[in-house]
Amino acid sequence: MNWRAYGLLASLSMFPGSPQPAQAQAPARVTGDVHPMDWSAVPRTVPLQPDLEKFVQQLLDAMTLEEKVGQLIQADIDSIEPADLSQYPLGSILAGGGSAPGEDVHATGAQWLDLTDAFFRASTHNTSSAHPPIPILFGIDAVHGHAKVRGATIFPHNVGLGAAHDPALIEKIGRATAEEVAATGIDWTFAPTVAVVRDVRWGRSYESYSEDPALVADYARAMVTGVQGRLGTPDFLTPGHTLVSAKHFLGDGGTVGGRDQFNNPADERTLREVHGAGYPAAISAGDLIVMGSYNGWHGIKMHGNQLLLTDVLKGRWKFPGFVVGDWNAHEEIPGCTKFSCPESLNAGLDMYMAPDSWKQLYTHVLEQVRSGRIAQSRVDDAARRILRVKALAGLFKKPAPKDRFAAGHLATVGSAAHRGIARQAVRESLVLLENNRHTLPLDPHSRILVTGAGADDIGMQSGGWTVDWQGNHNTNADFPGATSILAGIQAAVGAAGGEVTTRMDDINTRKPAAAIVVYGETPYAEFQGDRETLEFSAQDAAHLETLRQLRAANIPAISLFISGRPLWVNRELNLSDAFVAVWLPGSEGNGIADLLFEPLPGHAAHDFTGRLSFSWPATAMPVTFGSDSAVHGALFPRGFGLSLAKSQDLAPVSEDPAIPVVYRDKDTLFHAGHVTAPWSIYVSDPGAEVRLTMQSQTTPSSAVTAQLTSQGDVQALWSGQGTGEFRIGGRAVSLQTPSASGPALRLHYRVDEAPQRPVVLSMRCEAPAGASIPASGSTAASMKRCGMAEGEGVDLSQSFRSAHAGSWETLTIPLTCFHGTGGTLERVSAPFALESSGRLGVSFDDIRFVRETTAACPPQTH
Repeated sequence: MNWRAYGLLASLSMFPGSPQPAQAQAPARVTGDVHPMDWSAVPRTVPLQPDLEKFVQQLLDAMTLEEKVGQLIQADIDSIEPADLSQYPLGSILAGGGSAPGEDVHATGAQWLDLTDAFFRASTHNTSSAHPPIPILFGIDAVHGHAKVRGATIFPHNVGLGAAHDPALIEKIGRATAEEVAATGIDWTFAPTVAVVRDVRWGRSYESYSEDPALVADYARAMVTGVQGRLGTPDFLTPGHTLVSAKHFLGDGGTVGGRDQFNNPADERTLREVHGAGYPAAISAGDLIVMGSYNGWHGIKMHGNQLLLTDVLKGRWKFPGFVVGDWNAHEEIPGCTKFSCPESLNAGLDMYMAPDSWKQLYTHVLEQVRSGRIAQSRVDDAARRILRVKALAGLFKKPAPKDRFAAGHLATVGSAAHRGIARQAVRESLVLLENNRHTLPLDPHSRILVTGAGADDIGMQSGGWTVDWQGNHNTNADFPGATSILAGIQAAVGAAGGEVTTRMDDINTRKPAAAIVVYGETPYAEFQGDRETLEFSAQDAAHLETLRQLRAANIPAISLFISGRPLWVNRELNLSDAFVAVWLPGSEGNGIADLLFEPLPGHAAHDFTGRLSFSWPATAMPVTFGSDSAVHGALFPRGFGLSLAKSQDLAPVSEDPAIPVVYRDKDTLFHAGHVTAPWSIYVSDPGAEVRLTMQSQTTPSSAVTAQLTSQGDVQALWSGQGTGEFRIGGRAVSLQTPSASGPALRLHYRVDEAPQRPVVLSMRCEAPAGASIPASGSTAASMKRCGMAEGEGVDLSQSFRSAHAGSWETLTIPLTCFHGTGGTLERVSAPFALESSGRLGVSFDDIRFVRETTAACPPQTH
């Protein structure tokens, strides 16, 4: 494979990091070279213990090849049962974003304990082999508390914790999280995220502590210490602690345009000193697992980058632990599928995260070792690293999860002590950006209006990675013991004898002393949260109208802004008297009320101490960083934050979002080589799908390939080797009204090879809230055709056959053609899904919604 060919990715316009000029500049020279000796050595790592190393070697010598290969594979609970471990001796089990015991994302701690206990006992049941049983290592995404477990403490997301600038607090949060995770029999959390985000359009920005590599390093050290215990003391990895895995190695926070999983074009120094800053700190604190990243660096995907995984991480840094992959991320390596990827193991990956592909992958790795494609020494090294970590974590000495604890231990999940830490974290994370005329603090004895979409929504204030992957299917009933922002305000005002109202309709007849308006981003995770711009109010203007009404009624307005990143909110700032960035505070919404009101006699007084860990943008485009790390384009610089004691008025700010022309058209799905965020391009077949994050991507069955060209179009090629689909999909939206998009879909296309078989275009709709949720992401199998039966859709066969080969054509299709009989377009998660089973070649340079109403449905041939 010619890796250098993939360096073209860095200059493709699909990944714009800044507005594209009319005459594009020549791309900088792209190189994926790495110089390991330029990377500073890690000051210390977990020391190797002779007795433990002897135990691991003896164990390894007694293992069969099948057992060694099994250790290298991690399966998801949605696709494996404990009984399967008797035939497939896997090394690890995970519970992915939407996976849960009995497929119930509202499962209790006791149900989780039942599940982990069953897997542990199954892995240690076989006592007939020539060596001691090898327990499985169970992992979960406890990224802001044990948030998949009902009733758990949910801490603020990292973006808020960064504003606290308090490593000691982070250590306390790590310890509390570990105690709750361990209580359910889980020994490993997929955290901390140590990404240094430089473009907050990225949908995972809230998982980052800061744009400042020094703060990220400090927090990495603190979180690892909190979760695992302090390295070098008897507390390290003792009961009540769990393993961590710093992620995602490497450069996930620096992709062009902030697009999730795409290419990071930074030079080696920036990769090392900015994006790599958190890893030496985590490793020196005792981190024994590092998770590989989806993104590429100079066109080389991290799951296949031997120079970084092996030469830097394991060589220069002497990392003694193992590298785990991300969710089927190995399938994005050129030449790989999720079922087979020797390239990743050879590059330095030690454990494949193969949630639904584990069985085929296990078989293929065995075949590849026997054929010599994977060296036996590489398998031994990977297995040794995994066994070493299990031994250091005490797994060989631990009883099954249900036998580890005294009765009543599950009370630690969501305990009052942990909620107290979370409430403190909320207080410390809030950043006061505006407090004109000393609007805050408010008098709790008065009448206070509380309104806005986020006022009484614990799911919204908790964000993604909460209960399930996206966190967008939750209601307050899903959070027993938690407190909404409204409930916290009601408690504070009620204790003083004041009154809280939520009615806007009587503000002129029963005027409140002040109004608190709570609004912001709704939950999202990963690529579904990617954005084209940072203009918040483009999403929803309802809160702006509320603020205007309050201004007209001369009622002081306090904005509480819920978000996973800094966004352009200049209109909101101008309409507010006070403005607080509350980030994603989690389950303890009462921590916000602690800072809004004057204290009652005998109660502690709290002030705003939060300071921005990210620069706040002056326009709807992200700030930029100079070669000297200077930040350009900030309204509020990193480190800014007012207090009640030291407040100042904010002068009116510009309401021009300064959005470049290329980003102003909100009706495009794909244009000029660029798929519009948060949409993504997928290629899929009945067995799997792959997201296009490189220049070219092929389905595992080779049924269809999508590739970006240097001319700014995307070409889809069907091989005729089975049914394949080219799809643009993402977060579900409503296309019911013309104002949401337009009554028609317009394609500008070129037929490169006429279709041999029928070609069907459909729209895919997501299941309604409350239905079963995929473990990670919406796949073709988990979606249905909007209002149509499978196989139905808009037949484009005749349109494509009659097109002039090699010439560009335009086709406009009314959205009514996609409805079917009685169908709707209420939850469209894929507005473009083109399917065929025969040979076909077609290119697109523009796919968009238009307001044309005169077009008719294309002629149908089946």
